[in-house]
Amino acid sequence: MGEWFTKEIADTGRLRLFCFLVAFIAAFLFIRFSVRMIRRQVRWWPGNVTPGGQHVHHVVFGLVFMCVGGVGGLAITDGSSGWAAAAAALFGAGAALVLDEFALVLHLEDVYWSEQGRLSVEVVFITVALCGLLLLGLRPLGVDDVVEEGGSSGGGLWNVAFVLLFDLCVSVVALLKGKIWTGLIGLFVGVLALVGAIRLARPDSLWARHRYPAGSRKERRARIRERRYRRPIERLGNAVGDLVAGRPSTKD
Repeated sequence: MGEWFTKEIADTGRLRLFCFLVAFIAAFLFIRFSVRMIRRQVRWWPGNVTPGGQHVHHVVFGLVFMCVGGVGGLAITDGSSGWAAAAAALFGAGAALVLDEFALVLHLEDVYWSEQGRLSVEVVFITVALCGLLLLGLRPLGVDDVVEEGGSSGGGLWNVAFVLLFDLCVSVVALLKGKIWTGLIGLFVGVLALVGAIRLARPDSLWARHRYPAGSRKERRARIRERRYRRPIERLGNAVGDLVAGRPSTKD
């Protein structure tokens, strides 16, 4: 195990990313456990931080951790040192605390346990997935592979520019069609973004609102596909999210 870690993580320059991701996941699981204990009013668990009666949300602590970890990481020149790993871990823990209250920050109101609060859990899951892909050695838009191929031919620069632009465009189209997972993962696996860009948009997406007139054939097909395929996937995703993060309240 130690040999694998050294070869695949430390020697490839991914130590800080590894520490960031581990701390991110650990901090998210801890804070979700904490808020669930507070929600149940468990006596043996410390309650909210309320100095002078003011409830301090954990996003505040997350911002402090991110500032300290981020500035510390910039100040450390040796990216393979223990201090660099510690700074990355602190930044990851802070990012988890911030993104866990992403919906609260977005709406500027406490929607943590509402249906709107599910957005925070989804953002956290997306972040874990993207960092996991980076840790596996994948790069957005396949930059490393494309640059290597382009450098070996005379017209390589234009080939690189075309491939990167094409991959970026199809990912953006997929995102505009409301396919967040497909568009973001497609930045790493281009074929997913291409499929998402070709297929029908989700009915409430920006693309559908501007290109699928109400009552049109495409609009009807999009809503049928949403009910038939997307809704079951959403219910499964919500079930997993509720298992990890807790079920939202029936009332906001």
